[in-house]
Amino acid sequence: MIAYITPQPLAGTVPAIASKSVAHRLIIAAALANGVTEVTCNTTCADIDATIRCLAALGATIEATDQGYRIHPILKSQEHGILRALAGGTLDCGESGSTLRFMLPVACALGADASFTGAGRLGARPLSPLAEELIAGGCTLEGLGGLPLTATGRLRPGTFKLPGNVSSQYISGLLLALPLLGRPSTIEVTGTIESKPYVTLTIQALAAFGVPVRVEIGSALDGKPLTRYELDGSPYRTPGTVDVEGDWSNAAFWLCAAALGTEPITVTGLLPSSAQGDRNVLAALSCFGARIRRATNAATVNPGTLHGFDLSARDVPDLVPVLSAVAALAEGRTVIRDCARLRIKESDRLETTTQELRNLGAQVTIEGDDLVIDGVPELAGGVVDAHNDHRIAMMAAIVATRCAGPVEIHGAEAVNKSYPDFFAHYRLLGGHVELREA
Repeated sequence: MIAYITPQPLAGTVPAIASKSVAHRLIIAAALANGVTEVTCNTTCADIDATIRCLAALGATIEATDQGYRIHPILKSQEHGILRALAGGTLDCGESGSTLRFMLPVACALGADASFTGAGRLGARPLSPLAEELIAGGCTLEGLGGLPLTATGRLRPGTFKLPGNVSSQYISGLLLALPLLGRPSTIEVTGTIESKPYVTLTIQALAAFGVPVRVEIGSALDGKPLTRYELDGSPYRTPGTVDVEGDWSNAAFWLCAAALGTEPITVTGLLPSSAQGDRNVLAALSCFGARIRRATNAATVNPGTLHGFDLSARDVPDLVPVLSAVAALAEGRTVIRDCARLRIKESDRLETTTQELRNLGAQVTIEGDDLVIDGVPELAGGVVDAHNDHRIAMMAAIVATRCAGPVEIHGAEAVNKSYPDFFAHYRLLGGHVELREA
């Protein structure tokens, strides 16, 4: 699909969609609990659908309702009171890295003997050192380095060790799996944890289902930070109902559009106190010079005079494409540091962010793992390739509002991965976009 955009500032009010990150965690926990759970979730997307598909393959029954989902958990077989899933299923993760990295340890903890498949770049995205920890814990993984990947055996309780400078999804995947083992287990993470707010989201989801996680922060023998996550063996217990909060990651596109525009944009359904790291988009936009207003259940950004500044992407890697779009039109230089993890997303986002902003007339360079952006008053417009990456497609649509000429986004259907209603909401805010089949 090609999106043809005629430049036009966006303005108005738009509702936040459900947080994909929170939905993954709550839906998995509900499928592993001891009874039916109603999950309130106002939207879905390809990644959430992938997690639901995998849980169904393990024996859960998940029904769509007017409010979200009714989840009947995996209760097909019990061995000594320990949950066991249907064995031999094929778990199709689509293009969702979260689904694969969460469901692989969960399937191992259930002894599901499952085969994992996927699409796009998913098979090339790393699983080490999570895979090594699962193998050391008693599982066999065949097909590592690609897909399909087959997991057999059952994970044993114990201590699992991970470095902090890898995906936080490895930590979250183990946290979601360990309550299934029926005995105490510990995760030890050495060094500074990348994208730590996502681990906090996982701990909150576990708490909602009666699983306490004790967190201890200290130092390893070499002086590096050491974080211990201790689980006492408590099983998942349904609270009856849970709510998926609004998504800051996707709301960030509209809030950044406001910073680039001429009128304010309000996104409703957002919690200012959320543990989602991407709520820091407001702090970043404030540093650029936009004017911010927070409410109990909404956020508003008013445009201002934008100036570049230095920031770290360590805890907010998903914000890099759209913040780069803002930086491309801010006066002076912006340096976005700590971007190494962007190379292993749906695309190499260091390269694709740089390439596609340059195609529109921006001045962007890569220096090591940093993006260096020198702002210009206006971009020219042109043709963008989404590279099958939802955040690149949405970045291009937002920066198009400040282009002198039209913008074509090839592969615009990539937005379906996280935000199927993106272009409908784009029009709701006054954007001019025509969608055509390629």
